[in-house]
Amino acid sequence: MLKVGQTEEVEITGYSSEGMGVCRIDGCAVFVPNAIRGERCEVKVTHVSRNSAHGKIEKIMERSPHRISRVCPDAKLCGGCQLHHMDYMEELSFKAQKVTDALNRIGGQALETVPITGSLAHPNETDCSWSVGYRNKAQYPVAEQRGKPAAGFYKNRTHEVISVERCVILPEIFDRVRNVVIRWAEENGVSVYNEHTGTGLLRHIYVRKGAVSGQIMVCLAVNGAALPREQKLVDALRREIPGLTSVLLSVNTRNTNVVLGDEFRTIWGQSEIEDKLCGFTFRLSPRSFYQVNHDQAEQLYAKAIEYADLHGTETVLDLYCGTGTITLALSRYAGHAIGVELVPEAIEDAKQNALRNGVENTAFFCADAGEAAEKLCADGARPDVIVVDPPRKGLAPEVIETMVTMAPERIVYVSCDPATLARDVKLFSERGYSLTRAEAFDLFPRTFHVETVVLMSRVKD
Repeated sequence: MLKVGQTEEVEITGYSSEGMGVCRIDGCAVFVPNAIRGERCEVKVTHVSRNSAHGKIEKIMERSPHRISRVCPDAKLCGGCQLHHMDYMEELSFKAQKVTDALNRIGGQALETVPITGSLAHPNETDCSWSVGYRNKAQYPVAEQRGKPAAGFYKNRTHEVISVERCVILPEIFDRVRNVVIRWAEENGVSVYNEHTGTGLLRHIYVRKGAVSGQIMVCLAVNGAALPREQKLVDALRREIPGLTSVLLSVNTRNTNVVLGDEFRTIWGQSEIEDKLCGFTFRLSPRSFYQVNHDQAEQLYAKAIEYADLHGTETVLDLYCGTGTITLALSRYAGHAIGVELVPEAIEDAKQNALRNGVENTAFFCADAGEAAEKLCADGARPDVIVVDPPRKGLAPEVIETMVTMAPERIVYVSCDPATLARDVKLFSERGYSLTRAEAFDLFPRTFHVETVVLMSRVKD
């Protein structure tokens, strides 16, 4: 029987869905962080449960040619990136296999492999330049360390804040924003939120940048309605942060892990920033959903449009439309595009985005996806194509049933979770739809996350 502390020499044979290496000791699967497929390692068992175990590398006996030196010195502690130890070719291979395995094992498909579109830089590069600064949004949790405010990221699977001097997947200016805010907080005696006691003021530093516009938004999430010496903060940010467009306060007094509250106040500048995506101009508030990797998002949406196969006359329904990014992109090629979203602020943003871009063949409705689909179905709406981009939990069964009742020719499913995508693909396949195309997209280099877009076509009788 496997025991904690047991050490064995093993071969890493594959990866878990979170990118950990997998080996077997005494017939039990052992998950090993920072291991690469094909390596022989001395692994020490650190945790044992009923069905699996975890271990750590004590020594690498045979090193993979895909192992590289980490460009981030904090990668082992920080919970943000899991794949800094492997080159990009191996990372893409892992992600493509992750999607393929999910669609086959859970979705009941028989795919040889799912192609993957990686970073726009060449995947053979080993200096990791392809992953530097790709994120357009950051959320730094703030904590007190040695009696002073500090901000960084949570240690893996904890709420312990790790102070990170430079996060390489973020634009360098984000770290400069964080440093300005922390220096201001220290100089002006601003208290830091303690999630155990519910006391203290400063909770999170939220930064967003328009990839094309260069406009920068800074939003501080606070456990209160105001900040001391707000003007000093504004002056410091304006002096040190080029492109600064918006400084906001988000009031969040709840005992919750949610970063932003429901109430916002503009301290300086505009309440939103602008950016361009797929040729459209979008206004972004702190709570607007917007893909964090701009260039790869354009690739992803282009594939969704290709799968939709629109010719200028069709009606297309976009469920979970957010601020209307995909809906507007589809509208160029459709006769009529309908967007549905549950969040009222997002729908208002979507309507304004359509007006701002002079798009007249769209309509947006604020409703739950299932309720909206049912109402449209009851009203006799028969979209030719339905596009869905749901949250990580995927589609509710009643949403799938209503979509099938509407009988679109094609369903385009954009997903950030291969497992829930595969589950839903299986449900659609049992209701008259066949998976005809699939492709993965790496919007999150250095992490185990991956986006996928699939096309399901209605099976003809």
